[in-house]
Amino acid sequence: MSFNNFHMHTTFCDGADTPKTMAEAAFAAGCEQIGFSGHSFLEFDPDWNMAPEAAARYREVVASLKEAYAPKKVFLGIEQDYCSSTDDLPLYDYVIGGVHCVFKDGHYISVDLGAEAQREGVEQWYEGDADAFVEDYYEMVGDLYEKTHCDIIAHFDLVTKFLERDDLIDVDSPRYIAAEDKALQKIIACPAVVEINTGAISRGYRKEPYPSERILKKLGEAGKPVILSSDSHGKDTILYGFEDAMALVEKYDLRRLTTMEEVLTLTRGRSD
Repeated sequence: MSFNNFHMHTTFCDGADTPKTMAEAAFAAGCEQIGFSGHSFLEFDPDWNMAPEAAARYREVVASLKEAYAPKKVFLGIEQDYCSSTDDLPLYDYVIGGVHCVFKDGHYISVDLGAEAQREGVEQWYEGDADAFVEDYYEMVGDLYEKTHCDIIAHFDLVTKFLERDDLIDVDSPRYIAAEDKALQKIIACPAVVEINTGAISRGYRKEPYPSERILKKLGEAGKPVILSSDSHGKDTILYGFEDAMALVEKYDLRRLTTMEEVLTLTRGRSD
């Protein structure tokens, strides 16, 4: 079975390898299509994303790879954070939408920086009410398509990244489930595809991909298309965990898309 991957990070943001190195590894692994998805700029937290000048160079480099690897296909994407400016999105072939932070009364709380940072933010700005934090997170996830018009929804339940290390968040609490389901119904109703993301597994945070099996079951029942993504930050994890993820695709009878043309036809009515 062959795979493609459209969620990859490079040295232009928080990845370990250059786009050329990532492309070489992906095609050597059997991909026929790949896509790069550098992180959009966040002025208030710039260390792991692309400043405007870096993004301009990133676009140039990926454009050169498109020519170098033809007829294999290289797509230029961006992982667009909910809090980033949307002004440059027309410059990209496709958009992955994601939520990486929450603001409470003007205070920034990272969703995925670390378990300790997440807990400190909830204790300080939510008075320890983790469900309130989750509700704000899922409110933003539910609005991702409206805000970004993204083609792919990234790591739907990223807020659970540290679930296996910290008991801050109770995914079975009624408020958590209500917030999750409210966002999920909005995502199901929008054109964007949902990714099954194996990135937290390859980096040692989780044993299961995003989203949870509870969510995958509902996506299958709704007929919502999905795509496999490794959220790779290095050449050795480009197709990480895809074989195991396929077992979930089959278990929940999910409609899996495999090419960017399929995604763009569904989300934009065109295949380029």
